[in-house]
Amino acid sequence: MVHLSSMENKIMDSILKTAITAALHAGEEILRIYKDPRSDFEIERKSDNSPLTIADKKSNDIIMEYLINTPYPIISEENKTIDYETRKRWDTLWIVDPLDGTKEFIKRNGEFTVNIALVHEGRPILGVIYIPVKKTLYYGSLEGGAFRIDDIIFKFGMNFDSFGSQAIALPVERQDTSCIVVASRSHMSEETTTFIQKLQQQHADVQLVSIGSSIKICLIADGTADIYPRFAPTMEWDTAAGHAIVKAAGKELYHEDGETPLTYNKENLLNPWFIVK
Repeated sequence: MVHLSSMENKIMDSILKTAITAALHAGEEILRIYKDPRSDFEIERKSDNSPLTIADKKSNDIIMEYLINTPYPIISEENKTIDYETRKRWDTLWIVDPLDGTKEFIKRNGEFTVNIALVHEGRPILGVIYIPVKKTLYYGSLEGGAFRIDDIIFKFGMNFDSFGSQAIALPVERQDTSCIVVASRSHMSEETTTFIQKLQQQHADVQLVSIGSSIKICLIADGTADIYPRFAPTMEWDTAAGHAIVKAAGKELYHEDGETPLTYNKENLLNPWFIVK
């Protein structure tokens, strides 16, 4: 674990507040578009055939306005074409997904998030995830721990001093003794199904929860679920924020070997298959 001096802790606290403000502001703009009955989301297709909406773009613009004022460069899903020869010199950087779960956004099922992570030497050290429809905020840092705030209301110039009284420390103790597995709603693979079947042979009671976006990682940090296997393609911006939060909650996001933590700002930004537990 990276231990920070008191001055570094103050800086990180300020950085965290900036990331939270950016996520909440972006989330409210996404929600405005989402709730507009006149909106057809103006769906485009990216080079990998994944969907892109005006909400992705608006959210990205808002987040960039906040993070550009910090000392750290930024990798975002919507502006990711930065050459590795440049990126590999970055010691600390932001990794952002302005709208994680665009397919869920288009389906209007509410299962989408805003993801913002700070990565140092390839390891996520701070993460913020906001679920706009639920008004739920997850955040965490290696030194400060992981927290959830429900029913949060974004206001410009909002007072962060009240956060302490609202925040729920993670993980929350769960009485249920079943093994709860979370899996992707839109990207279930044959390998993931096989993994779950093996768990069912090992545990008397295995329950499967299918849900979209980085909410799955949040459920592990929360203690609501026990394991999230992902044996299908994801990118670094899909996991970095959640990874920081689960680490802050005392858990980890591993390669499929269950032992080696994922790293970030790689030459290829594609993640390997992984397990969160």
